Amino acid sequence: MDLEAIAAGGEKPIGTIVGTNNLKFRPEQNGLAITVELLSSHTPGAPVVNGDGRFLGFISEYDLLKALHSGKDLSRITAGDLMARDRVAISVETTVSEAVFLMEESRFLNLPLEKNGIVVGCVTRHDLLWAWLGMGLGLGLEG
Repeated sequence: MDLEAIAAGGEKPIGTIVGTNNLKFRPEQNGLAITVELLSSHTPGAPVVNGDGRFLGFISEYDLLKALHSGKDLSRITAGDLMARDRVAISVETTVSEAVFLMEESRFLNLPLEKNGIVVGCVTRHDLLWAWLGMGLGLGLEG
């Protein structure tokens, strides 16, 4: 792999990579079920979407730990109660480089990805690292 291919990876739009986190939660979902889902999928968090698939917020393992630390019973609270509302979603047109900057600046582990206003999944740091290096992006590794 040459260095030009590596440098070009940062300018690829996010829509050209395949994210590894496809979890989404609904606001009425039970906190304990969400916890089990995140743990069993080894996923640090996932977006909360409405019935139309539009982004409402984000639930991370930190949100769940914070709820437990404050004495809340996860089986009695919902995604709507737990989610952080100050998170952002990025569009499929966002470049890998822009996503990396946002992730680092905001200390996010993954970013919800929207296409036409609908959440289609998330991209993780792992996804962005692969994409930046050009793995699976026109180098004959797509399988």
